[in-house]
Amino acid sequence: MKTIFNRLPDRALTPGKKVYFISDLHLGAPYSNDTVEKEKSVVRFLDLIKDNADTLFMLGDIIDYWFEYKSVVPKGYIRFFGKLAELADRGVRIVWIIGNHDIWLSDYFPSQFNIEIYDGVVIQKIGNRRFFLSHGDGLGDIPPMFAFIRSVFRNKVCQKLFSGIHPRWTIPFALAWSEHSRKKGMKNPDAESLPLLKSLIKYSEDFLRKNNERIDYFIFGHLHIFRSMELKGGAMLVISGDWIGDDSNYIEYDGTNLYLRKFD
Repeated sequence: MKTIFNRLPDRALTPGKKVYFISDLHLGAPYSNDTVEKEKSVVRFLDLIKDNADTLFMLGDIIDYWFEYKSVVPKGYIRFFGKLAELADRGVRIVWIIGNHDIWLSDYFPSQFNIEIYDGVVIQKIGNRRFFLSHGDGLGDIPPMFAFIRSVFRNKVCQKLFSGIHPRWTIPFALAWSEHSRKKGMKNPDAESLPLLKSLIKYSEDFLRKNNERIDYFIFGHLHIFRSMELKGGAMLVISGDWIGDDSNYIEYDGTNLYLRKFD
């Protein structure tokens, strides 16, 4: 599938305000030890940043499974959604870039929470730096089977057919699929993440080489690792970690500098 590039207008940063990036919360995941406690932890983090946040970027896989029907939405996540609504009501800009677990976002979050939803890549200058943001699952060298599954999940006809099946069947199926996939990846995480990391490094460096476009930071989720590195061409590549197990990773940007943090 062709990558969608969303090039947004430059955004000034209010003095004293910051931008935050999180990804891969996987709220509601069946393999989580305590999904409610993890949700409460995320809410405490959002409560911490609500007074000085200009923008919150959520870089995909925020919810482990989400399928939005025309007139109903899945149950759960009330604390999390309530805190997002509070931040939005306080004037915090919230941007949700979809991942491979929360593909099926529709108009619920834009209409009820004023959240911006984007598929693919978001490119935007904020403060003094220019960002290239994506979940990362559709970029670089994608394994053939994953590419096929990804194309099926994003196919409008398949989505329409899937929506006609009762949620009592689709939700347990999707969660079981997710649990199987996650446990498979946990057996040898380096085998899963390192090839993808190398692919994203190559993709980012190729983008810098082929496009006459300044990028200061490439930020991706998806890999469930937390690190940064300098690319050829001077840009930084940052992988945003996750909130699975004991990890609670986030990124903080003050208009000039970027910091990798862990929330306790």
